[in-house]
Amino acid sequence: MQTYIVLLRGVNVGGKNLLPMKTLVVLLEQNNFQQVSYYIQSGNLVLDSKTDPCASIKTIIHEHFGFTPDVFVLSSSNLLVAIENNPYKDYEGKFVHFYFCKNTIRLNLEKIERFISATEKYYVDNNVFYLHAPDGVGRSKLVLNIESCLDQSSTGRNLNTINKIKSLFN
Repeated sequence: MQTYIVLLRGVNVGGKNLLPMKTLVVLLEQNNFQQVSYYIQSGNLVLDSKTDPCASIKTIIHEHFGFTPDVFVLSSSNLLVAIENNPYKDYEGKFVHFYFCKNTIRLNLEKIERFISATEKYYVDNNVFYLHAPDGVGRSKLVLNIESCLDQSSTGRNLNTINKIKSLFN
């Protein structure tokens, strides 16, 4: 068994893609996942599985809830490495964001330069885009256009959420 972190993109946001996490936990346990836990309703799961859970989770959600979210899967060691490599550890957690991608990031620098504010800083490590946004992400043009800058889909979590997910398996 290996511990996996499952990040669901775009669930329970703005009344769309409603996914009751307690119900999902029961369904995952019925499908042989073990030690299933979650943090808040925005699609943060930790579970143990013999194999990569991505395809199974997509199928379960589609069959029971009628939609298929993007599913990002990390091993527990991958998450720990992402936390260790965070260059913005000294900043307040709500202003530090991790954007996870499925593939190595090849930034569109022209778009980054167009959208980044004077106060924002970023760092890329393989398939993780780190963003320090001291003015918040609510009005950030970079965050609004992040996927076009990354040239792929991503899912973001702030450092506070990342640390809470870590506490679920550590």
